[in-house]
Amino acid sequence: MLLTYTPKVNIYVSVAARFLGIPVIANVSGLGRAFTAGGWLEVVVRRLYWFTLQTPRVVFFQNEEDRTEFVRAGLVEKEKTQRLPGSGVDVDRFQPTDRNSGDKEFAFLLVARLLWDKGVGEYVEAARLLRTEYPDVRFRLLGFLDVKNPSAISRDHVEEWGKEGLIEYLGEVEDVRGVYAEANCMVLPSYYREGVPRTLLEGASMGIPIITADSVGCRDTVEDGKTGFLCRPRDSRDLANKMRRMLSLPEEERRRLGQAGREKIIREFDERIVINKYLEVIGEIVRRNFTTNRI
Repeated sequence: MLLTYTPKVNIYVSVAARFLGIPVIANVSGLGRAFTAGGWLEVVVRRLYWFTLQTPRVVFFQNEEDRTEFVRAGLVEKEKTQRLPGSGVDVDRFQPTDRNSGDKEFAFLLVARLLWDKGVGEYVEAARLLRTEYPDVRFRLLGFLDVKNPSAISRDHVEEWGKEGLIEYLGEVEDVRGVYAEANCMVLPSYYREGVPRTLLEGASMGIPIITADSVGCRDTVEDGKTGFLCRPRDSRDLANKMRRMLSLPEEERRRLGQAGREKIIREFDERIVINKYLEVIGEIVRRNFTTNRI
């Protein structure tokens, strides 16, 4: 049995598995740029999905909007689709810390691959709008540079932002928990067509309030006004306003947002929910194959 994940693997492996007679469980973890690029590329990608998603016994979607779009477009049969709460998060590993002590400078944090589609440009512009008003606030950025993607942000851009004093680029780390522990608010104004952003799940699990875009996948992680705030996609001014709103809150109120966010993660996004759903589906396929004596 093959469990596939990410667009290229879903497509290529499903094609091979069809010829080899191996059962597949696919996970559509977001659509990325190609699916919504327009033109010939989008046509090709949609045709490939239509061809390859005939193979999997079950197709998981990480948000309801992607699932609805695939079914409506005739790319997959509704009966074989199910919804997963993202990739889930280990709520025991990602636990709250005492980072929000009043004697520390307030720090925003964006964690992502450094792509324009992730809203990094809007984050930097929001920092520019807030810098003179809040000179002591820190705007941090963590993630991979030099990725092979048409939307990749160059190292020169990041270095220039640092020279301007707009952001602190933290590079890459093996264990993100230490960086999360120093953040007061997670920001991800992405319009990438996410599944459900893993970084937001991890941050919320640690009790950090979130500001993210009101876009596919991202909005699933936040209850606006209860665990954080939603901003308009591609709108740096609205993002700056939501960041200003977060800064204006009393520390106790930010703690309340963070606590409510962690409760939401435990209730909806605990990775054990994801694992158990996989085990359930695998068990059903095994029982069916045993009964019919075929793969």
